[in-house]
Amino acid sequence: MRGSLKIARIAGIDIGIHYTWILAFFIIGWSLAQGYFPQLYKSWTTAAYWTAGFVSAILLFISVLLHEMAHSLVAQARGLPVSSITLFIFGGVSNLSKEPEKPGHEFVMAIVGPLTSLALAGIFWLLSLLPLGENSFSMAIVGYLAFINLSLAVFNLLPGFPLDGGRVLRSIIWRTTGNLVRATDIASLVGRIFGWGFIAVGVFWFFWNRDFLGAIWIAIIGFFLANAAESSRQEATIREYLAGAKVENVMETNIETVSPRMSVAELVRNTFLLKRWRSAPVVENDRLVGMVSISDVRTLPQNVWETTPVERIMTREPLHAVNAGDDLSNAMQVLVQYDLNQVPVFSQGKLVGVLTRASVLNFLQLKRELDTKKTGNSKPQNGSVSITSP
Repeated sequence: MRGSLKIARIAGIDIGIHYTWILAFFIIGWSLAQGYFPQLYKSWTTAAYWTAGFVSAILLFISVLLHEMAHSLVAQARGLPVSSITLFIFGGVSNLSKEPEKPGHEFVMAIVGPLTSLALAGIFWLLSLLPLGENSFSMAIVGYLAFINLSLAVFNLLPGFPLDGGRVLRSIIWRTTGNLVRATDIASLVGRIFGWGFIAVGVFWFFWNRDFLGAIWIAIIGFFLANAAESSRQEATIREYLAGAKVENVMETNIETVSPRMSVAELVRNTFLLKRWRSAPVVENDRLVGMVSISDVRTLPQNVWETTPVERIMTREPLHAVNAGDDLSNAMQVLVQYDLNQVPVFSQGKLVGVLTRASVLNFLQLKRELDTKKTGNSKPQNGSVSITSP
């Protein structure tokens, strides 16, 4: 996820926090210190309220992290690489390199998250039974964590994609119909219904209780859920169009490498303008040492192009790359995950081409036109395809 900062690495998985997590941390800590704890524990000092609020916020996000770790560890056990986990304003997300290939795998991966939250709720509830004192600091925190983890489990079990419950629903429909795209369409529709339902509840909550902050929070959650469900549906449609295609079918092979000591001005004249390329591999001694693109050139003032070598602005190793025989859908995920416009393509250790977002976009457009002609319908059968062109 863009805008994230890596803070740890656990079981080979990078743990990061998105900048929106900081906002959520302070909002939750503030709301607990100013509203939740003062209503329940009126004898505390102001310092105790604030301390309990932010300690609880930290432990809440640790609970979310454990929820996501459960998803990720189960995915790894089933051969699905997990590159990272990112905590953000609405919780957390595990970034898988590819989707589950069997409905049973998705079911187990999805259900283990809410089960982890339920287990945490049970642990904190048992801790709340210890003789800690009715108004004690510890009792207040474990009581809140028991409640919030139970709430997380229940919320995530709602059958709206991409919530865990929606993934469970998709796995069941997938198993029943044998059609992943159809299952995603149905589960995403349910997700959008829940999303717009949350927005409606938020509006009602504002007019009923005049709780502006609570109403906005509920509505934002609904908006996020509805948009995430639609994005997931479009991603499934794209995967269907790319099914069976290989990188070698789409990559640009008519490439010419450039030297790292070539001037940026010469690169612009002879490569970008003359040959209308948007990027080029940088090679030295028959070894790929970088990639340079129009975006890299834009970072440099034009008056120094003549005196600046390409190696000063190129993206250096380690570079993300794909193989010519890779599935196109997996290669596209590399482009999206790392926010790249192009990646070099190798075959048996040799550079054989470049895969760009533009080439994938052109392939998707061609596939959609062919499907339209085949069905005799002027509209795509599974919704529009969306991918950002460089």
